[in-house]
Amino acid sequence: MRPGTAAPSLSPNSIHARVAAARERLREADLSPQEAEAGARLLAQHVLGWDAARYLTDGDRPEPDGFAAGFDALVTRRAAREPVAYITGRQEFWNLDFEVSPAVLIPRPSTELIVEAAIELVGDRGAPIDIADAFTGCGCVAVVLAKEFTSARVVATDISELALEVAKRNVERHRVASRVRLTRTDVLEDERGPFDLIAANPPYVRAGDRPGLQPEVREHEPEVALYGGADGVDLVARVVSQAASRLRMGGHLIFEFGFGQDMTVEQLIADAPGLTMIGLRRDLQGIARTAIARRE
Repeated sequence: MRPGTAAPSLSPNSIHARVAAARERLREADLSPQEAEAGARLLAQHVLGWDAARYLTDGDRPEPDGFAAGFDALVTRRAAREPVAYITGRQEFWNLDFEVSPAVLIPRPSTELIVEAAIELVGDRGAPIDIADAFTGCGCVAVVLAKEFTSARVVATDISELALEVAKRNVERHRVASRVRLTRTDVLEDERGPFDLIAANPPYVRAGDRPGLQPEVREHEPEVALYGGADGVDLVARVVSQAASRLRMGGHLIFEFGFGQDMTVEQLIADAPGLTMIGLRRDLQGIARTAIARRE
């Protein structure tokens, strides 16, 4: 656009105009500009049943019958700080679409570090390996590992029956049910292995940090999947303590942990008989988020 040229105006009854108004409403609800933009667009795509490409090409068309009422109702929920993923019932992880509900933690991009590390460590994606995924939640890690390692046998555990119901639907949706077994247990207590790989995303938020969490997390995500005791590492410690006896020699433990817990995690692994720390993975902000240990 040339300097001094006015930006093109939106047709007042177009989809884009409706979404622009919703975006401003979400900003007034104290969402960041980025959150407001993404939320308004994703909710519109959800109501329309469109992907991002079609929204960009056809969004300047007049809004279809019924769109305004359905869309505005969802925007009201988002303005009350309900997460978009719970409103739409979907969240992307590793370029796959997963069902989510308030019974499960919403998958985060940082958890993809577990998958990245597993691929690098195992190498042979066709090897008939045994994998455990503790705290599986919606089953995203278990499903992705089963798809990436085409001959793997995966055990996915969770203490929540409601979470396992969601995981079951995701396992079936992605056609790995023949190789992923879901079981209700506390961490890995009822699963003895031996495993070549144990992955885990345990609850690691400090109990005292609850007031400072975003409303989307504090008021909507399941507490059983969030809080890890006073210092946040109660469940992390249990994963580490159980891993050595359940891993084959040379097998690996890969797990996520919280901000500022890296030194505690290193000590937990150092104190665990048979485990050796071999590395930490950092997220895009440079924060240590994933630990890797090997059974010696």
